[in-house]
Formats: sequence, structure tokens, C-alpha cells
Amino acid sequence: MTVVEDLEIQKNPETAGMSTAADTFGGADPKPLGFGLNWHPDRHQLYDELHTRPFPVIKTPVRVSHFACLYDVDGKRKAYQHLLTLCARYGVNTPAESVNCYYQNFGSFDVRWEAHTEFCTYTIIRSIEPGTPFEQTALSTLPADWVAEVPGEVVAAIHVEMLDQPNEIPSLNELHDYFEGHRLIGCVVDQNQARLWTAFRPHGDGFGRVLVYNRSLNSCQSGRLLRRLLELETYRSMALLGLPKARSMNKDLTDLELALAEVTQEISDIQGVEDEKRLLGKLSKISAQIEWMISAHSYRFSATNAYYELVMARLKELREEEVSGLLTMTEFLSRRMTPAFRTCQATSDRMDTISRRVDRASELLRTRIDMVIEQQNQYLLKSMDRRSKLQLYMQQTVEGLSVAAISYYLLALFDLMLGASHLIRIDLDHKLIIGVSAPLVLLTVWFSQKRLKKKINAVNQKMKQKQRVTEQQRLE
Repeated sequence: MTVVEDLEIQKNPETAGMSTAADTFGGADPKPLGFGLNWHPDRHQLYDELHTRPFPVIKTPVRVSHFACLYDVDGKRKAYQHLLTLCARYGVNTPAESVNCYYQNFGSFDVRWEAHTEFCTYTIIRSIEPGTPFEQTALSTLPADWVAEVPGEVVAAIHVEMLDQPNEIPSLNELHDYFEGHRLIGCVVDQNQARLWTAFRPHGDGFGRVLVYNRSLNSCQSGRLLRRLLELETYRSMALLGLPKARSMNKDLTDLELALAEVTQEISDIQGVEDEKRLLGKLSKISAQIEWMISAHSYRFSATNAYYELVMARLKELREEEVSGLLTMTEFLSRRMTPAFRTCQATSDRMDTISRRVDRASELLRTRIDMVIEQQNQYLLKSMDRRSKLQLYMQQTVEGLSVAAISYYLLALFDLMLGASHLIRIDLDHKLIIGVSAPLVLLTVWFSQKRLKKKINAVNQKMKQKQRVTEQQRLE
């Protein structure tokens, strides 16, 4: 896709990625596709995503300057507004505010602007005549005051010279002059269709440099190679952003580990409630610190992992081969980036490990507190059991007395009834009758209470059995 084609798509975003029945069936049916189907509202957006950020179609020799700027929450809006001022200067079509990619020809050069999640990139592409590499830059074609006011912090910057391969490859000494004497990394790529050199170091203007000699790449292949090189530089820098944070966090993580080890050791020496409160406070403080660190830095380390995988994927796509005994880009970056990536990964894992250890220590302390509470509960239950037994003994004593009392009142009532016998002129010996009936009354009252108690115990056993069955069913 050329820059002109990109421009046409941006002019008519409504038609980009859309097809009609006439397109599909050779004009037989002018009606749009549909067939009465219920299309997902984001279907076209999903198709368009496959074609976002296309590679440029370029013809060597060409000079390219590329840089990426980190921005804050409001940074994308600022970058967009700044881009509009450049378009106004040159009188070219401006991008819509919602776009994330803007590709435009400015006459003698092309500008490609892309907005990402946390950074945006500027790529300036300019066709040139064969000459000495890096004697000028594509960025120098832009107004100096506009470049100086680009919002955000530059995190990656590179100049790329893509030239037709000369009949005679320059010597290593000449190549060193192009890169200000830095040690070179070089290789052939795309099955020996191009040859490139770089140093992976900033030069006098703060930009890195890549020199590419095109042997047999066509315009599309050259554009894809350029795209990979620019993404490689950008993603490499973004991947390494997590390294300074990982290094600065090591001391804090070590202090947290030592504090946690001390708390864990003290858990086994708890003497009372005050020790439990003190250790619980320490654990809460450590937990709050590690959770804050995870919240503040987990995104950066996750991004490092994602960018690192992108770098490795772009290196694989280059299909490098060694030349002239120089390190290839894959060998250099694998040896230098992988330890940095492992450091970030280890720091992230270390934070997660400390968090899990805090949880285990808290659980251990809670278990110990629960055991103490359980012992206290057992003591209370034993005390309640003793009191219940004392109450039972007292109740049994009262039951014995109640038999005598009930019998006494029954005999008194019986005696009262016998006392009225003279009214019907029956002469009875009250004392003899009461004395004879007293044992019978006592036995009757005792037997009645015993039978009532037996019924109450039977009802109690039935209720217990019903409760056990209900609990068993709930557990199942």
C-alpha cells in the first residue's frame, strides 16, 4: 500500500474495508451484502485492524528518520494538536482526531505518525540521490522550531539510510567512519537480498544509525524491512524501560524479605495477645507495601515482557546470516537484552513471591490465633459443662425434695377430705389412714416423676437424631 493509497483511505474512512455485492459478484447485483444476517457492529473494525499501520512502499535510495516519544495521560491529544500545526504549515490534509495512524506526503518527504498505548512515533521518509551515508538526515527537512516543540520524551531515535548496493562494498574502516568509530554489528538479511550495519549506540545527534545496502529487494520488500528495523529500535527501547525500575526496587524488596522473615520467626515465639497484635500490625504494613509496589510496577514489567517478545519476533523475521565475522543483530540483542529482560521478570516474580509469603505468614498467624481462641472456647465449654453438672445435681436434689413436698400436700389434702367425714356421720381414724396411705402416695409421686422424665429424655433423643440427619444431608 503506497502513501497515496493510505491517504485515500483516510479521506474516506467510511468506505475503507467495506465490500458490496457488486464487488463480489462482478456487478450482477448492485445491492450491498447482507442476506438479512445480523452482522456484528464491530465486524468492519475487526477487519480494519488487520490493515492498520501498513509498511511503506519505498524505492531506494531513501533516507529515513524515526523517533518515538513517551507521553502522559493527555499526551496523545497534545501530539495530535502539534501534528496539526505541521499540516497547516505545508497546507496538507489533516488527520481526524480519532485516528491512530496518519500517513501523508508533504511534497519532498513523507510523514508517518502512529499513536500507541503509551507512546507515539514519527517517521520521516525522503528520497535522495546516491551519496555519502548520513551526511544529512531526513529529520533536517522539518522545521527546526516544530521539531524542538514535539511533546513527550524521546525514548527511541534512529536514522536509516537505505541505498542501492554499490559494486564494491566499503571496507570496515570506511564503515566505522559512518558510525563515528563505534563497534559494528552487521549481517545479511532476507536470504542475502540486503546487507546492513548498525552499532546500537547513540551518535552525535542522539540518534542511532542503520545503513542498509539493497541488493535485490523490491519496493514492498524494502518497506517491510524498513518497518521491521524501526519497530526493532522502538520496541527494544520500550522493553528496556523496566530495567532501571527493577534495579531500583531490589533494595526495597530485600528489606521486605528480611522484615517478613523476622515476623515469621517471631510467630513461633508468641507469648500473648499483645505479641499477636504487634505481629499482625507488621504483616499488615508489609502487605500494604508489597501490594503498592505490585500496583505501581506490574504494568511496566508486563509491557517489558510483551515488547521483548515483539523484538524477538522481529529479529526472527529478518532471517539474518553472519557476514565478515561481525555479530548479527540477533546475537547481539539476545546476549544483551535477555539478561535485562530476565532481571525484570525476576523482579516481577519476586514481588509475587513476597506477596504469597505474606499471605502464608498471615494465614499462619491467623491459625495460631484461632488455636488460642479454640483453647479458650474449650475452657469455657468445660466450665459450662461443670456448671451444668452442678445444676443437674441440684435439680436432682430438688426433685427428691419435690417428691416429699408433693406427697406432703397430697396427704394434707387427703387428710382434709377425711376430716369432713363426721358430717356424714362416719367415724374414721384419720391418723391411721394417713399413716397407711403415706408410703403409697410417695411411691405414686416418685413413679409419676420418673415416667415423665423418661418421656422428656425420649423426646430429646429424637430431636438430636433429627438434627444429626439434617446436618449430614447439608454436608452431602
